[in-house]
Amino acid sequence: MKNAHLGSLVVSRIGLGAMTMAGTYTTGGGLDNDESVRTIHRALDLGVTHIDTAEIYGPYLSEEIVGRAIRGRRDQVKIATKFGLVSHARGGPGVTDSSLANVKTAVEGSLRRLGTDHIDLYYQHRVDPNTPIEETASAVADLIAEGKVLHFGLSEASEQTIRRAHAVQPVTALQTEYSLWTRDVETGILPALRELGIGFVPYSPLGHGLLTGQIRSAADIPDGDWRKTNPRFVGENFDRNLRLVDAVRAIGAEIGATPAQTALAWILTRGDDIAPIPGTRRVTRVEENTAADEVELTADQADRLTALEPAAGERHDETNMASIDR
Repeated sequence: MKNAHLGSLVVSRIGLGAMTMAGTYTTGGGLDNDESVRTIHRALDLGVTHIDTAEIYGPYLSEEIVGRAIRGRRDQVKIATKFGLVSHARGGPGVTDSSLANVKTAVEGSLRRLGTDHIDLYYQHRVDPNTPIEETASAVADLIAEGKVLHFGLSEASEQTIRRAHAVQPVTALQTEYSLWTRDVETGILPALRELGIGFVPYSPLGHGLLTGQIRSAADIPDGDWRKTNPRFVGENFDRNLRLVDAVRAIGAEIGATPAQTALAWILTRGDDIAPIPGTRRVTRVEENTAADEVELTADQADRLTALEPAAGERHDETNMASIDR
């Protein structure tokens, strides 16, 4: 597996997102923690060195699974986790809190669940409108000085917030949605990151599963899955977005790649400071995704993919969009 450079942090250029291991997409059952552990082990065997999780996933379950999976293999992996969507003194899970006190409480829980003495990359999960970003950055700087955290990251932060945080504690990486169907970071955020020497970690690089080509109708989305109400998965938007998937599939077929591999290979052409984290809890999926490291797009194929129209519809519903710093 080739590497990407997130500032001074070197990781495999394809990572593994552990959100779905906690059932984040669905409210029902169907979880298999043993399979999730096998998936992480298979990813490590295939050269993945970048595992991404968060305390809110579950909450806590995803971190526990990652901790179980990396036991005895800690030196093979860079662990990224996130704080700020669990308020440990003011309301619990789902309450935004990036105050200094909450950050210092959160890190202890994450370290315990992950079974480690340090977190390689510690992200603010969402910008807290009630806490100046300078206070949060200073709190993480303290953790870095203590050796509990090695690198500071932001998730879904605006350019202004990134610059303010970076002035207090250098930011190693920004995590934001980016894929063939979500391209808005290209015009403002990505140039700013490169100016500042900050790496970029795209989440949902497969469009919440649509770019895998496995979802062809609303019936393919389980009941209780939040995608049932996502603007990109309903009505005319869904039909239009399927045409995007078909175009990706056709280009991939030219080189024997699946739609997922083609979509990931395109992201990998965007720079060696970009490290996508496709999420899965299935061994077969991690094998398919990591194989994208070997997919070589021609310049013409990459250009045709770049020229595709991004997805129709907002990427989240109104409530979730309101939580994003813009």
